[in-house]
Amino acid sequence: MWYPHPGEVSSLTMQAPIHGTCDAAFHAVRDAFQNNFIEHGEIGASVYITVNGVTVVDLWGGFSNPEKTSTWQEDQLVNAFSIGKGITAIVAAQCVANGLITYDTRVASIWPEFAVHGKEDLTLRDLLGHRSGLPAIRKRLAPNAMFDWIHMTDALASEEPWWTPGTEHGYHVNTYGFLVGELLRRATGKSVGRLISEFIAEPLQAEIYLGTPIELHSRIADYEWPNDPFPENEPTGLDEEQLLQFNTYYNPSGLSGAGVVNSAPWRQAEMPSTNVHASARAISTLYTFLAYGGSHDGIELLPREVLDIASSEVSHGDDRVLHRMSRFAHGFQLPIPERGFGPNAESFGHFGAGGSVGFCDPKVKVGFGYVMNQMGPRWQNPRNRALIDSLYSCLQ
Repeated sequence: MWYPHPGEVSSLTMQAPIHGTCDAAFHAVRDAFQNNFIEHGEIGASVYITVNGVTVVDLWGGFSNPEKTSTWQEDQLVNAFSIGKGITAIVAAQCVANGLITYDTRVASIWPEFAVHGKEDLTLRDLLGHRSGLPAIRKRLAPNAMFDWIHMTDALASEEPWWTPGTEHGYHVNTYGFLVGELLRRATGKSVGRLISEFIAEPLQAEIYLGTPIELHSRIADYEWPNDPFPENEPTGLDEEQLLQFNTYYNPSGLSGAGVVNSAPWRQAEMPSTNVHASARAISTLYTFLAYGGSHDGIELLPREVLDIASSEVSHGDDRVLHRMSRFAHGFQLPIPERGFGPNAESFGHFGAGGSVGFCDPKVKVGFGYVMNQMGPRWQNPRNRALIDSLYSCLQ
């Protein structure tokens, strides 16, 4: 194992000391992690990687706030954004495995208010595959309305789809979690946050929170967010497509995290699409189980047959929201040529806004978790790309 000498590492990064361990065979990952601070402006980050069930990389460093006054800790919690979509997919699969719901369950059979505007036949599979046609709400909502679960789910239930449900797909950036979460809540009587705690966090002893207790907020890294405007009022004169794009990210104001991501209300709320808080170690631990088909170290997270379905393709092609190709399983992102998790087609997981990522590669038994606190390019981030590419260079 590699144990960094503080003087050696700080001389490379000038002001961002790196800590942790790295197997000598994976020195390229260590180098890429250090280089992210030097070349890509990393503020603070953690990366944790297992191969064949063994930890080969456990690195953390930098600062937990944009002001660089607080150092990043080994167990640092971070808002992992859309990594939460993959975690919600796991919870949904566990509900399927436990006989509480099926992927073919009609949403309206459990959520009667949903059965309007042609949504009567949509299923859990459609919601997980971003096929419901509900990536945004047309009616302008009050700022920060996303903190009110009932208000958001009522609005989605009554919403008219932006395309014929089930016929096309488009990334439900922020509404995915409310849609899937409300269906699971009605099927189980428990929120997604409670299900994550019972099904994942407690049995795996993994620090993954949805609705993070206030006593843990001091351990959460603060994000540096670009100074992009986040309008509270809807621009005038938008056509249907422009309104779809705007409302997907900005209705209500604060929906994607801009201006509120470091606040206590954001951290305490349950928004499965966007505000799971976790450590890199916890994310990697979770995906290590999936790399082994759902069971590892004598613990079964999911039956293999259910995981095989959960990780199978639901949607593939032109994305109505992203306006580029995307590919989804039952809640997981699947690799495409321009945005893979690595070279192997068997990989699946989920990227998060800013650059965070959690995934597994069953072919080579990889469990991967990376979190950070600098909002960077959302589609293809050079920091996570460098870490992933360096990992696979070591596996060749």
